[in-house]
Amino acid sequence: MFERITAAVRSLLLTALLFADFTPPLDLMWDVIPLGRSHSFWLHLNSTPVSDATIAQEARRRAHVVLNAWEGDLLRKLKDANPAVKVYVYKDLSSTRSYACKKGKDDDHLPTGLGYCEVRAKNPEWFLRDKRGEELLYSGYEGHWQMDVGHPEYRKAWVKRVVANVKAAGFDGVFLDNALFTCDAYHRGVCPAKYPDDKVFQEAYEGMLAEIKRAFFAAGLLSVANLANARLQPGGWEAYIAHVDGGFDEWWLAFSSDKLLEDHEQGWRKQVAQVAVNEASGKMTWVQPHFDVGDEKAFRYAFASMFMTTSGHASISEIAKTDGYGDPTPWHPEYDWYLGLPAGLYRTVADKVYRRDFTCGVALVNANPTGSREVAIPLYRTYSDHDGKQVTSVSLPGTTGVVLRAGC
Repeated sequence: MFERITAAVRSLLLTALLFADFTPPLDLMWDVIPLGRSHSFWLHLNSTPVSDATIAQEARRRAHVVLNAWEGDLLRKLKDANPAVKVYVYKDLSSTRSYACKKGKDDDHLPTGLGYCEVRAKNPEWFLRDKRGEELLYSGYEGHWQMDVGHPEYRKAWVKRVVANVKAAGFDGVFLDNALFTCDAYHRGVCPAKYPDDKVFQEAYEGMLAEIKRAFFAAGLLSVANLANARLQPGGWEAYIAHVDGGFDEWWLAFSSDKLLEDHEQGWRKQVAQVAVNEASGKMTWVQPHFDVGDEKAFRYAFASMFMTTSGHASISEIAKTDGYGDPTPWHPEYDWYLGLPAGLYRTVADKVYRRDFTCGVALVNANPTGSREVAIPLYRTYSDHDGKQVTSVSLPGTTGVVLRAGC
């Protein structure tokens, strides 16, 4: 019930607690009134070994963890360490995997909804084909065969199998990879014959997600979809997010340490707006910037940008290497900061320079291109910066950001 209350009610409850000089326990703050804090997630998808000490640590500090279907032992250990952590299983919406079939038998635990050998034998019409009649493989990913998410029977079979497996294993929900937007995704310039343009292709995915929404809601399962590159599709994020509990932006503002996304129509403002869409409906957003380990500039830019529109439903986790989903990503002290209640929407303080105030802090971003001149920003009160220094103003060059704390 508490997860369904509105942001306004949360705000009123938290305000009452603050004025009563009472600090809610951390679990209450995150699970019931998640305002003024960031969350972090961990995608453990490369089957790397994990020590019990790491499991215990990450279970307490990560809000969300994603595992493979065959990692039920890690699921149980995570839940033993912290029953409140949400643990999801990885499932690809869009493919079946031939490498997960051995000697004519599909593996017991799959990275997809349905097994390659089963579909090949019983429903070969579910494989998508190009105009020449050739089945479509993901370019760059061996053994990934693209499925027809628009086929009603495929949808039903996928959802039925996934719900049964997830409930039996005890996961809280499913991480839905590859909710695709372009008909030539993974095979550039080649669209399926059945879906020759992006419009009909996206309609097929909306139908698949709608099927998932109905079944997952009935089963009490959470869903988070990988909506990579949604910023390039007008209305794409909004259309898909309507059917799931959260969206994952795999490329959030930082594509690498030397390629940070500035503000333009399909840049910074579009990705920040995605978080705002989810916050308005109480949905999660997971953001993943890409940058080198130890790059504080890129981290602070992404972190401050997230706080332009989140009040507590967003989670952040960086990655240094594409698909490097093994060990937990670095933990930043900023993840434990409490900024308090948002004092309104973010606002412009200079050209493409933005500010959002909180009762216990402030987030500032200069979203002009990298290398552009510094902009001096007066703060009008004293804050503590990322290094603990007391400041009354900051100067930010292009593609930088800061989050500052006040005494609360």
